[in-house]
Amino acid sequence: MHEAAPQPAWALLAYLVAGICFILALRGLSKPDSSRRGNYTGMIGMAIAIATTLALHRFASIAEIAGAMLIGGGIGLVTARKIHMTAMPQLVAAFHSLVGMAAVLVGAAAYLNPEAFGIAVRVTPIASPSFVSIFPQSRIEMGLGVAIGAITFSGSVIAFLKLNGNMSGKPILLPLRHVINLGVLAAILGLIAYFTQDQAQWVFFTIAGLSFAIGFLLIVPIGGADMPVVISMLNSYSGWAAAAMGFTLHNSAMIITGALVGSSGAILSYIMCRAMNRSFISVIAGGFGAVASAGEAAAIDRPYKLGSADDAAFLMKQAEQVIIVPGYGMAVAQAQHSVKEMADKLKANGVRIKYAIHPVAGRMPGHMNVLLAEANVPYDEVFELDDINNEFAQTDVAYVIGANDVTNPAARTDKSSPIYGMPVLDVEKARTVLFVKRSMGGVGYAGIDNDLFYRDNTMMLLGDAKKMTDEIVKALG
Repeated sequence: MHEAAPQPAWALLAYLVAGICFILALRGLSKPDSSRRGNYTGMIGMAIAIATTLALHRFASIAEIAGAMLIGGGIGLVTARKIHMTAMPQLVAAFHSLVGMAAVLVGAAAYLNPEAFGIAVRVTPIASPSFVSIFPQSRIEMGLGVAIGAITFSGSVIAFLKLNGNMSGKPILLPLRHVINLGVLAAILGLIAYFTQDQAQWVFFTIAGLSFAIGFLLIVPIGGADMPVVISMLNSYSGWAAAAMGFTLHNSAMIITGALVGSSGAILSYIMCRAMNRSFISVIAGGFGAVASAGEAAAIDRPYKLGSADDAAFLMKQAEQVIIVPGYGMAVAQAQHSVKEMADKLKANGVRIKYAIHPVAGRMPGHMNVLLAEANVPYDEVFELDDINNEFAQTDVAYVIGANDVTNPAARTDKSSPIYGMPVLDVEKARTVLFVKRSMGGVGYAGIDNDLFYRDNTMMLLGDAKKMTDEIVKALG
C-alpha cells in the first residue's frame, strides 16, 4: 500500500505563509487604493506556493518547468499588454476556463497514474495482472474536482462568447431545460457515488463528459444582463475545483487557495444578485424564470430634451458639485481618459467632482473602478452606491455616461419592470441630468427603456461617449 507521504514541517509552514498572503491579497483587493498592494501580496504567496511544491516533488526537470513557465508567462504578458480594458470581462472568463480545464487535466493525470500522486494501493489478484486501486475517499474528491472543473471550463467558454459578441447575449432557452439540467446533474452525482465503488474508465470519462455538457446548458439560458453575476459565479466554481483537486493531491496550498477563491466568489455573487434584484438560486440554476422575450424590448418614442456639448459645458461650469456616473458606454468608447480630463478642467474652475459607481455597472465586478484607476482618477473621489446616493438631491449636475439600467427609476416605481426592486443610483434627484447615449434607439442589457431620458430635468447628449466628452472639454476652454 502506498500512503501519501506526510509533508515536512517546513513545507506546511511555507504553505501556511502562502495562505496568509492570499488572505491579505483578498483584503487588499477589496479597496481601490490598496489593490496594487493586494496584487503584489498575492504574487508573493503564489511564488512561495510554487517554489514549495517544486521542492517537494521531482516530477520534471528544472529545464522543463522553466520552459513551461516561460511559455505560459509569455502568453500572459503579451495578452495583458494587448487586451483592451473593455475586453477585461472576456479575459477573466477565458482565465476561468483555463483554471477549470487545469482541474480536469490534473484529475485525469491522477486517475491514470494514481501511484505518482500517492493516492493508490497496488493489488495483485491471482488471476489477473497487477491492478492499481485509488483510495475511495480520493475518488470522491477527484470526481467532484473534475466535474466542477469541466463545468467551469464549458460555462466560461460560453460566457466568453456572449461577452465577446460571438454569441447572442440574449437568453437561449431550450425546451425542458430545467428537466434536462436536473437530470444531468443527478446523473453526475450518481456517477461520482458509483465511482467510489468502481473506478472503471467509462465512469470517470462519463462524469467529465456530462459535466462539460451541463456547463454549456447552465450558461446558455443566462442573458447578458446577468453576465456580471456569471463571471463571479464561475470564479467561485474555479476555486472549488482547485480545492477538490487539493484534497486529491494532498496539497494544503491548493485547498486553502481554492477555498478562499470559492467562498469569496460565492459571497460576491450573492451580493451582486441582491444589487440586481436577482435570485441567487435562479441565476446559478441557469436562467430559471427567464422568458423568451427578455432583452427584445424597444425604446419608446417619447419627447425628450436634446442638448449639445456647449450646453453641457455651460451647465457644469455653473455647478458647485458634479457627480459623474460611468457605465458600460464609457468602457466601449474608451472615454475614461476624456472624463478625467473633463473633471480636471471643472475642478480648476472650482467645481467639486465625485464619481458614483453601481455594484454591477459594466460587465464584471469592479469594471468601472478599473477603468477609472487606469485614467488615474483619485480614489477618494470614487464612491459606491450606498455612500453617495443621498448626495444626488444636493447635486447640481449628474453626468451619466452610458449607465442605463443602473439609473432607471422604474426599479423603484414600476412593479411590472424586470428590474423592480433593484437598487439604483438616484440620479434623477439631481438638479440637472446630462445623459450621454449613442442614440435613443437602444436599450440597456435588461432590455427596457429608461424613464429617466424623458424627465424634465434630463438633457440627452447623443453621440459617441468619448467624442461627446472631448467636445465638452473643448467647450470648457
